[in-house]
Amino acid sequence: MSDQPVAAEPDEVPESTAEPLLAPADGVPPLTDTVESVVRAAELLAAGTGPLAVDAERASGFRYSARAYLIQFRRKGAGTVLLDPIPIVEAAGVAGLQPLAEVVNPLEWVLHSADQDLPGLAELGMRPAVLYDTELAGRLAGFERVGLAAIVERTLGLALQKGHGAADWSTRPLPDTWLNYAALDVEVLVELRDAMAAELEAQGKSGWAAEEFEHIRLAGPPPPKPDRWRRTSGIHAVKSARTLGAVRELWTTRDEIAQRRDIAPSRILPDSAIVAAAQKDPTTMNDLRTLPVFGGPRQRRSSAVWLGALERARTLGDGDLPPVSQPFTGPPPVSRWSRRNPEAAARLTAARAGLTELSTEVSVPLENLLTPDLVRRLCWDWTPREDGTVADAVDRFLTEGGARPWQRTLTVPVLAAALISAEIPAPDPNVTDE
Repeated sequence: MSDQPVAAEPDEVPESTAEPLLAPADGVPPLTDTVESVVRAAELLAAGTGPLAVDAERASGFRYSARAYLIQFRRKGAGTVLLDPIPIVEAAGVAGLQPLAEVVNPLEWVLHSADQDLPGLAELGMRPAVLYDTELAGRLAGFERVGLAAIVERTLGLALQKGHGAADWSTRPLPDTWLNYAALDVEVLVELRDAMAAELEAQGKSGWAAEEFEHIRLAGPPPPKPDRWRRTSGIHAVKSARTLGAVRELWTTRDEIAQRRDIAPSRILPDSAIVAAAQKDPTTMNDLRTLPVFGGPRQRRSSAVWLGALERARTLGDGDLPPVSQPFTGPPPVSRWSRRNPEAAARLTAARAGLTELSTEVSVPLENLLTPDLVRRLCWDWTPREDGTVADAVDRFLTEGGARPWQRTLTVPVLAAALISAEIPAPDPNVTDE
């Protein structure tokens, strides 16, 4: 019998050999939830050394806001701090967190998916001087799985506890099992940062990562998207402007209530109920309550609110109704390009092909090489010009669109070649050389 290991069958999933990480090495620390304990936490972290591991737990799907309901810090020589900012802010405002912010803000922060947590932390006066994002590092390194647990297992050989990431972190008191989970999220984050830094250095991508991290650090929250009500699930079934107006009024009313009460909009009224009410357009409470959801005890108490929204929609003048087709501030959907602008469609096809090849070559996902929207805008807005000026024009366009230097260095030659090739007429198959 051969001594060589037998390869697993294609449909077999090899068992993980990672060591389970079930509890923090130093135990779960007590909550920092008073102004006095904030001072002690600040002193503790100030006595540590090196980067600061940071994580924040929100209540997405339960609350309207993106506020942080629990913040975890860990630093070498200091251990872990679990901060409950809610009672502190209620008692003393954001100023109650100032002693902690003065300590942590000058440090390098290590986060996983930093863009998710930075806005909520900034609301509390906490902003890093330097950022390292381990999730983004995994993308740049070409890892197929970039969730925290997956990267920790791959690089450190440890299996993180799972199960509470989607919990309602506005719950009080926070269960002990949740606090254990939260503490583990920063337990090995600095070690992960060092492992990813070594990986990127070996791949020659450290400079790329530094530019990306700084971009994320300075980006701030994304601007609100226009006409957010058009994202209502099931709205594709609405075909008239009048009914769309009813959807908009119901959605806006729900959003105002959700924001005021800090409750996720879907928990106020589901999208399906909004579309159903807009389509049926009931004029009495009894008619409204025959519709799904609206007959329940909670919605019965709000019947007058929803009828008021429908009444406002009915009184809208034709000029105040939303257009049936969603207005576009940029290029139309790609599916319409071949009919509306076949030259742009050809440019986009060539650009995507070149970028896909480049993505494989450098082991970086397409969306991290350049944002898809920026590529689409380039191909749609492009005006043919002399070959010698194409690369410079592409570089200017990408710069104005926020592309980082490393992205432009890689993609400008590829995009310039694609744009030039798309302008060259394909040979006519009916014409043969004599």
